Amino acid sequence: MGLYDTVRLLVDLPGEGLAAGAIGAVVHVFERPNLAYEVEFTDGEGRTIAQVALTPDQLQLVEPAQGV
Repeated sequence: MGLYDTVRLLVDLPGEGLAAGAIGAVVHVFERPNLAYEVEFTDGEGRTIAQVALTPDQLQLVEPAQGV
């Protein structure tokens, strides 16, 4: 997974108001100390619901970013 890829959340994050299956976009990739992804989740109007750092096992790639 890389920057701006579309991803699906595989776990519930009730503290963030997110359920498994939520779709988001990778907005930052952390390589140290461990690989992680900052993912932004938005509502139907494009407003940010949550932006959280997640580990690779919590996400599934839906669609790679095009032309980035």
